[in-house]
This record gives sequence, structure tokens and C-alpha cells, in this order.
Amino acid sequence: PIRSALTRLLDEGLLEALPGGGYVVRDFSEADIRDAIELRGTLEGLAARLAAERGCGTVTLAGLRECVARIDELLAAASRSEAAFAAYGEHNARWHALLAEACGSALVQRQLERACTLPFASPNAFVMLRTTGTAARDRLLVAQAPPGAVVAANARGEGARAAAQMREPASNAPANLGAAQSS
Repeated sequence: PIRSALTRLLDEGLLEALPGGGYVVRDFSEADIRDAIELRGTLEGLAARLAAERGCGTVTLAGLRECVARIDELLAAASRSEAAFAAYGEHNARWHALLAEACGSALVQRQLERACTLPFASPNAFVMLRTTGTAARDRLLVAQAPPGAVVAANARGEGARAAAQMREPASNAPANLGAAQSS
């Protein structure tokens, strides 16, 4: 199992093989991280477009709406506890998983799962910036805008709009990355 895990981590680009044998954790540059975030945004845009064009079904659409509603409730609170951040992370991860499932493509879903393993590319990568200040709340509010718009575009069958909205968070990556480096 360990050899298999090491091989998988090597295949995913998270480890580098040493010339004399063994492995070392790969070092990632800021450009690598930005590219990983952009890749996930592109794949999620594709998933959102496919879901809208193919029709993601009423149950999945209801699940997506439910996640958005729960996150909106959490963000409406005046302050955020550790439990609220944990709940945000759970609902956000569920929303992204439902979107990947909704696209109806096992291939896109697998590639999206793989992209999410890259550094800072998971949907909750920047939730770790847990502060009680307004900057943290503002980052979460900005991050929450696209999911609601994607759900609305999916309900109307607007694939291009859903894709564009899903790619929006990647444009916020430089600010989030800067906040992560300064904390």
C-alpha cells in the first residue's frame, strides 16, 4: 500500500523521485499554485457548462441550492466561529462535489478530482485563512457569489454563463494567495 501511495503521489506531481532512490516532497512555486487554481477553475467551468447544457436534474439542482442557502446563512452571521468555518467548508465541498457529479461526465469528474489534489487548488484551500476580521468575511462573500450565479444559470440551461461564473474565483486567486503568504 505504501508503494502504491508513493507512486500515486509521484504521478500527481506531489513527490519527486530522488536519483539514488526514495522520494522528496515537490517544491511548488507561486506560478505553479496559480496554474493549479486556474486549471481547477477551467475544469469546473467545463463541468458547470455541461451540467447546464445537459440538464443536471431537479434533485441535484435542489442539492446545489441547499448548499448555497446554508453557506449564505453562515455568512449572514455577524461573527464566525470555528464551527461556522467547518460548516462552511463542508457545504462548500459538497457544492463542488455535486457540481462535478452534475456534469454527467465521469472523465471530467475524475480530472477535476485530480486537479483538486494540487497545492491550493481544492475548493476549500483558502478557508484556512480563518480570521475574524472583515477581510476574511469579504473573501468568503466574494467566493460565495459565483456558486449562486452558477446554480441560477444551470436552472436556465445557460452553459456559457455557468462556465464563466465558475471560472471567476480563479481571478481572485492572486489576492487569496497574497493573504495566505502574509498570514
